[in-house]
Amino acid sequence: MKKYAEIHTLGCRLNIADSALLTARLQSAGYEVVEPSAGVSADLILLNSCAVTAEAAAKSRRMVRRMRRENPGAQIIVTGCAAQLDPQTFLEAGADAALPNDGKVVIPDSVARFGQGNVELNSGKSVFKEETLSAFPFRSRAFIKIQEGCNNFCTYCIVPYVRGRERSRALDEVISDCRKAVADGFPELVLTGVNTCAYNDSGCDLAGLLEILCNIPGNFRIRLSSTEPRMDHFSMIDAMAAGGEKVCRFLHLSLQHGSDRILKLMNRRYTCGEYRRFVAAAREKLPGVHVGTDVIVGFPGETDEDFAQSLEFVREMAFANVHIFSYSPRPGTPAAKMPEQVKPDVVKERFRQLKEVAEQSAAAFRRSQIGKNAQVVFERSDKGLLRGWSDNYLSYAVPENLFPAGEIVNFTALEEFLEKENPAE
Repeated sequence: MKKYAEIHTLGCRLNIADSALLTARLQSAGYEVVEPSAGVSADLILLNSCAVTAEAAAKSRRMVRRMRRENPGAQIIVTGCAAQLDPQTFLEAGADAALPNDGKVVIPDSVARFGQGNVELNSGKSVFKEETLSAFPFRSRAFIKIQEGCNNFCTYCIVPYVRGRERSRALDEVISDCRKAVADGFPELVLTGVNTCAYNDSGCDLAGLLEILCNIPGNFRIRLSSTEPRMDHFSMIDAMAAGGEKVCRFLHLSLQHGSDRILKLMNRRYTCGEYRRFVAAAREKLPGVHVGTDVIVGFPGETDEDFAQSLEFVREMAFANVHIFSYSPRPGTPAAKMPEQVKPDVVKERFRQLKEVAEQSAAAFRRSQIGKNAQVVFERSDKGLLRGWSDNYLSYAVPENLFPAGEIVNFTALEEFLEKENPAE
């Protein structure tokens, strides 16, 4: 008798990559993995949860309660960061098991044994193996996990406590996973981890990995997912430039704040000056590179002067995209106990001002690319239009019959095809 399974993924691109590994494990165990919207009565429902904010964890719990109401006979398993942080709340919400992040490797074989989420994070090893290769039945891009964990312990961030210390996926397994994705016809590989810049297996760092992957035969490209800035990692920029059209002109470097004083309070390990020099080097060697970032407003102790410095720095950097976050205390992190928490109305106004600057710089970047050549993968049809992404992460919409879907095409960026805002992926 056929068994059906659904996987619901919340949060970051690393969770997407983890869900691809979960898909492969379930398929090997005899499950047919179906889309949640397929209308099939699933025997097993997996929720890969998120805990980057308190609201993300709450959303994960709400999903479990809804799943239990709508699927009273299904086995429901929660894994991911929220389950790592507080497994009991998911059992109380209706889950049959709550597994931590390292518990993903036992799904579905040993669910009962690990039902209380008592698998320890495998942080003692610097290199790990997943012992499976990723499967992407419902995606147009392949998200390949290359790294886990973080050693930075930024004062606002829960991630090191739920993902463990930095460790890298074995080089041979990463290469095999990438080769499989290329053989399966994926035009884009997204390399992801908590801190991809920390990748290192036996002396092969991220730059070396890029060089190896660029030599895989086939018509595909490589995109780096969000990276924690390492201001001594200029070799990564060199490797991206050497990769030519095989490597996307895309860097998402999490800034978090444009004031050195606040960066120090956040335990970020660089200055604005170092960040500025790194971005300048990237733009020099990668013309047309999309530089995106994350910025927090309202961090504890952020004064009007600190915010003004951050606002001006973001304006100066002319980012192609800025993810803005209003600071909210995350229980279990040092920042949650810091004095001088900023008032909500002040945070709201600072968010508004930063959003205005971010939208202006994003629009300027889009304008700068009009008339220039780009490598675009058109992925999906929507209301008579074919939508896709350029290598430097701009969204285009063209008539459905203009280009083939799922292939890399050379495309001159015309204004009428360039979308004013990047839609959600």
